[in-house]
Order: sequence, then structure tokens, then C-alpha cells
Amino acid sequence: MTLSLAEFLPVWGFLAANIATPGPNVLTTITLAMGSGRRAGMGSACGVGLGIALWCLGMTLGVSAALRYAPLLQQALTWAAMALLGWFALRYFQAAWRGWRSRAMRLPATGEAAGFATGFRRALSVNALNPKALTSWLAILGLFPVARATGEDVALLCAGASLLSFSIHAAYVLAFSTPAALRAYLRAGWVLQALAGLLFTGFLFRLAQNL
Repeated sequence: MTLSLAEFLPVWGFLAANIATPGPNVLTTITLAMGSGRRAGMGSACGVGLGIALWCLGMTLGVSAALRYAPLLQQALTWAAMALLGWFALRYFQAAWRGWRSRAMRLPATGEAAGFATGFRRALSVNALNPKALTSWLAILGLFPVARATGEDVALLCAGASLLSFSIHAAYVLAFSTPAALRAYLRAGWVLQALAGLLFTGFLFRLAQNL
């Protein structure tokens, strides 16, 4: 392993904020947990964990191969990451403003009863088809020194990303197993959106200082 732990922390911090804030993956997990029980919710958490690992592996190896042939792409990737971070921050601030004005968020319909396998498949498909995942990983790889990463570094990055995503979703399943807790979360969801916007703005300035 050639990279220090400090070089992984911004990536995992970005991921934690992105994973924890309300979006398709989080709402799928909470909806399954509330509508079908904890087994379905944990299936969703496992599906998200695997989906994040696959995105991490595919994007990291793909960008690493591209940088070998075109080293100048690193500069372009940094600028693209800055643009995406600014876009994410703006979207989160807009969502926070809408949530604050409406004082609540809404969950999608629960649908039919589901078990662990159904929850797993549903979360994996949502993760695979979520366009936010592609743009998120482009931003992440602007924060992570892909060009200097070894196979061990990539394995650690992906394992950490997968464990982080599973842990956050599993915590949601356990925390929001009662209607009262869910209502409190939906009312306060705009606060998480605002905090994510501030955090992503901080990451944007961090990248700008490295140019």
C-alpha cells in the first residue's frame, strides 16, 4: 500500500455524507424496512453495499487505466470533480430549502411485502440505475489520488466504501423501525440536506486549493 490513511479519509467522508442524505438508495431502504420489516431492510443494506463496491471497483480501475495513457486527464478530472461538487452542493441546498418550506419529506409507496432477497435485488437495481452514482464517483476520483494507487489501495478504498454504505443503511433500518422515528426523520431531512451542501462546498474549496 503506497497511500496514507489520510488520503482515504476525504473520500470516505464524502461518501458518508452522500450515502446518509436522503436519496433513492436511502428511501428504498427505509421504505422496505417500514413496509416489509427488518429482513427486507437489511437485504437492501446489503444490496447497496455490494452496489457501491462494484461502482468503486469499476470506476477506479477504469480511470486508473485511462490515466496511464493520458496523464493530463488528472487535471481534467480535478476540474470535473470541482464542477460536480458545486452542482451537488447546489442541489442539496435546493432540496434543503424545499424541505424546510414543506416541513416534511415523503416516502415512496411500500408496494408488496418483500423479504431479504427482494430487498437485496431492489436496492442493487436502484443503485445500478441511479445516475447520481456515476457523477458521485467522478467527483470522488477527483479527491482520490488514483494515479498513485496500488491494487491494495484500490481494494482498501472499495472495502471501506462498501462497509460504510452497508453500515449507514443498516443503521437506518434499525433506527427507523418505528413510525414515530420515521416521522421525525422525514421532518428533519432538510437539515441533513443542508449539512451535505455545506460539506460538499468544503470539499470543493479543498480541491481548488490543490490546483
